[in-house]
Amino acid sequence: MSENLKKLQANHPCFANKPGSLGRIHLPVSPACNLGCRFCSRVLNDTEHRPGVTAKVITPEESITILKKALKICPDIKVAGIAGPGDTLATDTALETFRLIDREFPQLLKCMSTNGLLLDEKANNVIEAKIDSLTVTVNAVEPEIEAQLNKFILYHGKKYDALEGAKILIENQLNGIRKIAESGITVKVNTVLVPRINGNHIEKIAKTVSSLGATIYNIIPLIPTYELKDEKAPFCFQIEEARKKAEKYIDVFRHCNRCRADAVGVPGVSEFSKEVYSDDFVLSETFSHG
Repeated sequence: MSENLKKLQANHPCFANKPGSLGRIHLPVSPACNLGCRFCSRVLNDTEHRPGVTAKVITPEESITILKKALKICPDIKVAGIAGPGDTLATDTALETFRLIDREFPQLLKCMSTNGLLLDEKANNVIEAKIDSLTVTVNAVEPEIEAQLNKFILYHGKKYDALEGAKILIENQLNGIRKIAESGITVKVNTVLVPRINGNHIEKIAKTVSSLGATIYNIIPLIPTYELKDEKAPFCFQIEEARKKAEKYIDVFRHCNRCRADAVGVPGVSEFSKEVYSDDFVLSETFSHG
């Protein structure tokens, strides 16, 4: 086991066997996305508890002020993460924020999530930002399956529809995972489980990403919404079956709380996002692609 992974297991709630006292903060600094996921509906509000939702989008500079406030309220915070509301590599704001955090709060672990579309070409930038763990959402490693989950990508100023976009996305994800893993950064892979579409594909995803150096795998049950609102969320037995298939190749994470993009506190124990980010919430569609 690498020293980096040992550090994560001791301090990061997504990697620890007993995460009950480990806090984290998500900084919603990434305003745009470059994928058209069929299950993703992004809004600004303070009510929904799911990934991709935040009360507001902040700047890298504001994130430092937010962190100071959060650490006073919740000293248990060990990790500063960026998971949205858009993709962290679609703009430069996430990497800029990590550079500021490294200077102002060197004691905090730095964790980033991405859809991986730009990971191959920006791998060196990610490595230079000195993050400790990277999560990549890989919902399929076969374009025909990915195309059922994602209707388009926006890539270098051009829009590529379902199948053509899926081919580009998967190639960039897998190449990027390999580069990041080879650098020593711990890589976790998330997969949104949609039983009818990728339920029989989980084992292949797990085997593929493990062979590239990913060390932990998280299967996230679909929350039926947007274009997949009529799909059935997986039953508990389907989630467990998928986990058992994945465990043949990679360690499986089992205590995901499907955190908001502005979550603050100890997952499943405390939540301080309203106190930290203020009460001036808005309820509007303000998310951008591009």
